[in-house]
Amino acid sequence: MSRLHRPALFFASTTLLLSALLAMPTLLAQQKPEPDRPAHFVVPDDPEADFVRREVEIPMRDGVKLHTVILVPKGAHRAPMLLTRTPYDADGMTTLAKSNRLAAVLQGYDNFPELFNKHGYIRVVQDIRGKYGSEGDYVMNRPQIGPLNDSNVDHSTDTWDTVDWLSKNVPESNGKVGILGISYDGFTSLMALFHPHPALKVAIPMNPMVDGWRGDDWFHNGAFRQTNLPYIYEQEATRGNTIHWIQTDADDYDFYLKGGAAGLIGKRRGMDQLGFFRKLLAHPSYDAFWQEQAVDKLLAKEPLSIPVMLVHGLWDQEDIYGDMAVYAALEPKDTRNDKVFLVMGPWNHGGQREDGTHLGAIKFDTDTAASFRREVLRPFLDHYLMDDAPPMQVSPVTVYRTGENHWEHLKSWPQGCASGCRIAEQPLYLKDNGTAGFDAQATAGSDEYVSDPSNPVPFLPRPLPATGYDDNPWPSWLVSDQRQAAARPDVLTFVTDVLDAPLRISGTPKVDLRLSTTGSDGDFVVKLVDVYPDVVPDDPKLGGYQLMVSADILRGRYRESLEHPSAIPSNTTVPIRFDLPVANHTFLPGHRVMVQVQSSWFPLYDLNPQTFVPNIFLAQPKDYREATISVKLGGAQASSVLLPVVSGIK
Repeated sequence: MSRLHRPALFFASTTLLLSALLAMPTLLAQQKPEPDRPAHFVVPDDPEADFVRREVEIPMRDGVKLHTVILVPKGAHRAPMLLTRTPYDADGMTTLAKSNRLAAVLQGYDNFPELFNKHGYIRVVQDIRGKYGSEGDYVMNRPQIGPLNDSNVDHSTDTWDTVDWLSKNVPESNGKVGILGISYDGFTSLMALFHPHPALKVAIPMNPMVDGWRGDDWFHNGAFRQTNLPYIYEQEATRGNTIHWIQTDADDYDFYLKGGAAGLIGKRRGMDQLGFFRKLLAHPSYDAFWQEQAVDKLLAKEPLSIPVMLVHGLWDQEDIYGDMAVYAALEPKDTRNDKVFLVMGPWNHGGQREDGTHLGAIKFDTDTAASFRREVLRPFLDHYLMDDAPPMQVSPVTVYRTGENHWEHLKSWPQGCASGCRIAEQPLYLKDNGTAGFDAQATAGSDEYVSDPSNPVPFLPRPLPATGYDDNPWPSWLVSDQRQAAARPDVLTFVTDVLDAPLRISGTPKVDLRLSTTGSDGDFVVKLVDVYPDVVPDDPKLGGYQLMVSADILRGRYRESLEHPSAIPSNTTVPIRFDLPVANHTFLPGHRVMVQVQSSWFPLYDLNPQTFVPNIFLAQPKDYREATISVKLGGAQASSVLLPVVSGIK
């Protein structure tokens, strides 16, 4: 090529390159970026994992599909299935540990390693309708089909449909299903007892929600547990608990004291949008709304068709009422004493899945939770769910005796104690000068305190963090040292002489007070307390410790009728009677027995204005007034706590 033609060629080449460069943005703009995230990511099978995870959507009879996680041990053959139905996120509960080992994955909420380390149980966890991955509408503690539920579905039908699907669609199983759960999941386990599917062979409700007004989550004898407002808020506002309660005060005591009535606090947080909150405000008394969904009352009308094991914590800080109420309803139906089993351990709410060597500062002689899981829970499940399972040696009642720290194996509760023993109510009288004893005081007397709603008695020493489980005293508060309360002038204390022999109780302590108030309403808290010796050589920090053995509250307006509240006539002596939670405890020699009486337990329970108003949820600031409470001692108006005293044990 001649030199004369090179400039023209260069110009032509440059023109073509420039045109290509100018056209490139147009070409790039026409390309659609490929998304980095697939529509559905599929986790490849892990060849080293010891289980296979399946997620299925099980259809219910009304067409709603419930999200269900099935964890199958590799190599499983004719393995039984353990089902839990939960409002607490099935996906989250089955990925608590990011591991390829099934026992590790199930640590945490579902911490029953004795069932999964060497046993071929298939674990099934399902979101109940309306929560997390499941379709449908959520209703707090959805009632049975009937007066409060005019649909054709409830937890018992959902369980039936789920068990039916599992028994036909899990090829590694033997077709047998057991249901197990704690708290709300204990409630859904109880609901499975209504018309159970033939493949459902056993139910184990642990610490179940049974009667939300009498003594489980929402009320205790009419006093509202207002620290549950954040739970209701988060549980009901969204399907996946994505809206969170904002904590505005470092001390919960300050937050609730400034907030006033619980109903007004909730309204300011927008809770009147929530169906269950509106129901609470509309039903502060024990009316048909509560009575017709009390699970123990419903089960009392049903035939007993499958074995059930009720697991109760003697210091259950959330649902201390339910297990024992269900036991009382079911046990009379168990004519052969082989279908209703009761376990009572020295645990808090769900403590049977934790380290059971201690609860708070109180130590036990062994890991009580591990021994329960190993010696009671596993043999029980194996017997009813495994093919060719060995005979079971589990007693109808397995109960831990606190104080003496050992297990007792009984035929029934509480009268099935050791051979030759007797249980009889024995009044522990409250007497002058802060004393107590089993002999009545002949002369009439009284002791009094001033209850001030502007300075209520805290249920734990301040500052009080928000109720919860993370780095929080809430789980063990029922065994907290009561000296902080006993030191207050608005708490009366009555204490016996030092015991020179063991004092054993088994059963339900009962409050029988005579008192008057200058107000027209009031709350009454009574605590039965074990006072330790001033010096405890084996554990010095327990010197003088005041351990609550049993305690509860009654809202005074319900002293005559739980359904129909009435004002307390001012300056008039009235009886205050109610049951305390069950106890199986020994007050040891060298200890003393104490009774504490007070009129607030704050902020766990909402404040009583001590002026009778139609609805305490909506009480106004002007309604809250000081009141002087006078507890009557001795004579014809003697106040006491009736103790179920055990005698005849050698």
